[in-house]
Amino acid sequence: MRFARLWGMSDAAGPTGGPADVPAAAGATPAPAADPRRRRRILLLAGLALAVVVVDLVTKIIVVRTLTPGVSPRILGGLVYFSLLRNPGAAFSMATGMTWVLSLVVVAVIVFILRMARRLRSTAWAVCLGLVLGGAVGNLIDRIFRAPGFLRGHVVDFISVFGPDARYFPAFNVADSAITVGGIALVVTALFVTDIDGRPVRGGRTRGGSDPVAGRREGVDG
Repeated sequence: MRFARLWGMSDAAGPTGGPADVPAAAGATPAPAADPRRRRRILLLAGLALAVVVVDLVTKIIVVRTLTPGVSPRILGGLVYFSLLRNPGAAFSMATGMTWVLSLVVVAVIVFILRMARRLRSTAWAVCLGLVLGGAVGNLIDRIFRAPGFLRGHVVDFISVFGPDARYFPAFNVADSAITVGGIALVVTALFVTDIDGRPVRGGRTRGGSDPVAGRREGVDG
């Protein structure tokens, strides 16, 4: 009998000799598994951003080494000119007297995008954010490492349309183009295509209503 009691106590003990494991309470929510979609979208965002940075950096190095200020080769019958220009302002030569402020704004945008990436499950959002992030980083590199100094560096612009030396339209670079295309596409995507977590939108709001909990409750009641 005593042997049986000891055997029963052994069975009641947990695998480490402590109290027996308590089963999970009914209805308890299991820990969420890692979402492979989110990882793929983050890799897409990072890869696209890196590609934009590399292309932007390489084109600027080539332009600085090969172009002479005042000499603007043209292509496409004069539609596009390559002019070496230094821009202390934002994209398309805006806000030229606020270089260091713009640098801090760019840093804030980069941090914001990186925080948003934790919720990313949409391919469209990954592409848009990747373009914006790559363009922001590309121009920030100029702000940090080019003259006249840290966070005050002038961005290299070289694409001038309709005329040389930004005569008819502000000059820009690859980073500016990525920011513009990504920003416009992001607005269209957010309004008419999908939310950042991959839920499609319709009529300016996420399908299923603005309150998913209420939508589930209505389905149960029905």
